[in-house]
Amino acid sequence: MLLKELTERSPMRIFENSIHGGLGAGNLGVVVARHGMGKTAFLVDIALDDLMRGRKVLHVTIGRTIEHVREYYEEIFRDLAEATNLEDVAEVRREIESHRHIKAYLKNTFSIDHLRTHIAMLREAMGFVPVAIVMDGYDFGSATPEDLRELRAIAASLKAELWLAAHTHRTDPRDAKGIPEPVAHLAAELAVIVYMSPEGKAVHLNVLKDHDNPDVASLALILDPTTMLLRQEG
Repeated sequence: MLLKELTERSPMRIFENSIHGGLGAGNLGVVVARHGMGKTAFLVDIALDDLMRGRKVLHVTIGRTIEHVREYYEEIFRDLAEATNLEDVAEVRREIESHRHIKAYLKNTFSIDHLRTHIAMLREAMGFVPVAIVMDGYDFGSATPEDLRELRAIAASLKAELWLAAHTHRTDPRDAKGIPEPVAHLAAELAVIVYMSPEGKAVHLNVLKDHDNPDVASLALILDPTTMLLRQEG
């Protein structure tokens, strides 16, 4: 399969359509799930889709090493290439790596000010301006609405989408829309909220918030826990 055909047929097109064209520049989105459901894999799937379309992506990881994140990308890309019989795999891999930058923080060393400074350095020293930022390991438990407004301002200044992951527990309370903590009290600052839940041998994706649309569409996508690839349900 050619790369153009792969991206056109990607399950990400279904996901984008379900949230009225995608997250959108300057907006924050979050995927929420319990431990081990595949939140980071979902972020990598989003990032790979952008990278394979020639777009620059900044991956921010908190509590993991750069090498660990690279291994995530390599494993998921390899499975994707094999599943689709992708042509020119080596060249596509080189393109992905040339458009991706990974920034790692140790736990308790991340700050929004430091992220802002690092992004400015990337722009000035390398001419690297991401159109998408994915962030794993962000501490939603201590986040405030002002923190998310600052992250949204960073995304807006870059005209970029910013996706995060949030860890929830089975016993965490939910609001009237089914949004669990530690995200529910911050929902006003988030444009899109996706919840991952186990169903049989797969993980189902549910959209809990879709911008300001009152009617949230059913999302017929699952994450395969073996390959960590998104695929259409059924």
